[in-house]
Amino acid sequence: MGAIFSCRGISKYYEGAPVVRGVSLDLDSGGFVSLLGPSGVGKTTLFNALAGLDKPDSGRVLLSGEDITGVSGRVSYMPQKDLLLDYRTTLDNVILPLLIRRKRPEESRQYAASFFPRFGLSGFENKYPRQLSGGMRQRAALLRTCMMNNPVILLDEPFSALDAITRFRMQRWYKEIQAEMGLSTLFITHDVDEALLLSDRILIMNGRPGEITLRFDIASTRQAVPDFPASPEYAVFKKKILSALDLAI
Repeated sequence: MGAIFSCRGISKYYEGAPVVRGVSLDLDSGGFVSLLGPSGVGKTTLFNALAGLDKPDSGRVLLSGEDITGVSGRVSYMPQKDLLLDYRTTLDNVILPLLIRRKRPEESRQYAASFFPRFGLSGFENKYPRQLSGGMRQRAALLRTCMMNNPVILLDEPFSALDAITRFRMQRWYKEIQAEMGLSTLFITHDVDEALLLSDRILIMNGRPGEITLRFDIASTRQAVPDFPASPEYAVFKKKILSALDLAI
């Protein structure tokens, strides 16, 4: 397939101290890459740089070969909190990226409303965030992110606040949405099982400053092994990843 999104040698300093150093990664078209690491290692700092919200001190960010370092809006980014506005309906929250791009409100509502069935939000267009379950709020936030119409999406622990059952359902649902919409996903998580279930590749980030120290290719094994989550191969991957994370603590 080839990489649709990549970065080379990303480093970021705050107050003269390095937070992230020399990070390089590739995300294939239609791929799913998870970034695992302990809290405080610089994962969100890295995402801010990749999304163009904060310019790195060194390194490059590439989208389909084009240098987009420090340029926002070229990839979609959903932070950990849903950040829905309490005073706007679900539909009016979802259309915000379209309004920022100067689309007409009524045209934007019609366009966004067409996605509500596949996001499991039919009938909730005119409800307010306080009237939605946690899973529905995350679906609405993700739909709002997708309204940017970018092929690459960065997700920073989008399911971490959900209960275990809802989280599992959201993981399965997102994989279907990713395939349906042709998205390429870079994903932050602290959950090893979540990373193993979703990812084609897992990157371990540790140290201070944060660096990519290990890479695990999961896709070929998951495709080749029936019932991968219950397999010995899954257990081997999990043991290796947990060991790597223990070394980072």
